[in-house]
Amino acid sequence: MRIATRLNTAAIALTLASPVLAEQIDASLDTDGDGSYSFAELSAAFPDLTEELFAEFDISAEGLLDAQEVSEMKKAGAFPMKEG
Repeated sequence: MRIATRLNTAAIALTLASPVLAEQIDASLDTDGDGSYSFAELSAAFPDLTEELFAEFDISAEGLLDAQEVSEMKKAGAFPMKEG
């Protein structure tokens, strides 16, 4: 079930994601400089990011995305576009 949910979430995200925005994820979004990305940090840059989608890529389940998890999220095209 978890894999099916992840695939479904990724498919939905792909329809909403912008490759240009996904390529712009960089260290500047790590506003507290801890080397990880919190939901608050990423949602400030990507307001349409949901906690559910963030959690799907938080493989370590620590509430933060490390570089590998962000890379996986980028590969899946899972960064929602900003509206407007």
